[in-house]
Amino acid sequence: MNEIWSEIWKALVLIIVGMLVLRLAGRKSISQMTIPTTIAMISIGTIIVQPIADHSILITIVAAAVFIIVLIIVEWLQVRWNAFERLIKGPAVIVIAEGQLQPKNLRKLRLTVDELEMSLRGQGISRLSDVKTATIEPNGQLGYELQDSAKPVTMAQVEALFATYLGGSCPANETAYLDQPDQQTGLFDEIKLQ
Repeated sequence: MNEIWSEIWKALVLIIVGMLVLRLAGRKSISQMTIPTTIAMISIGTIIVQPIADHSILITIVAAAVFIIVLIIVEWLQVRWNAFERLIKGPAVIVIAEGQLQPKNLRKLRLTVDELEMSLRGQGISRLSDVKTATIEPNGQLGYELQDSAKPVTMAQVEALFATYLGGSCPANETAYLDQPDQQTGLFDEIKLQ
C-alpha cells in the first residue's frame, strides 16, 4: 500500500512539474510547433511518464487516474479564479498595437515576424496597418481587431445606409448603431490594461 501512495505522490509532483515546464516552454499550439519543439514536447512527456511506467500495471493505472484528477481540478480552479488561470496559462500578449509591431513582446514569445505574418495571412489580413490590435493568446492562437477603416461592413450598416439614401424605413436601433460609437468594452481593452 505504501508503494501506491508513493506513486501517487510521484504522479502529483510530475504533473505539476510538467505543467510548469510546458508553461515555460512557450505557448505555441501543436499546429504551430516546429519539428524541434515537437520532439522536445514528446521527450518531456516520455520523461514525465517513465518513473511510473517502470512499475506494475495497477500502479500505472492509479498514477494515470491521478493525472486526470489533477487536470480536472486545475481546470476547475481556472474557471473559478482568474488569478489562478493567469498563473497557469498566462495572459494574452499584444504583438501589434495600432498597426505597429511590438518587437519586445515578439522576443518574449520567441515569435519571429515571419511567423506572425504567416498567422495574419492565414486570417486574410494582408497589411499590418489594417490591424488595430493583435495578440497571441495563451493557447498560441492569433487574436486580432481590425482598424475601423479595415473592418467589413455589417448588414445593419448596409440596411441603415439604404434607408438613409433610398428613403426606406430603417429600425431605430440600426440608425442609432451608425450614429453612436460602440459603448461596450472591447475584448482587447482588458489586455491593454495589463
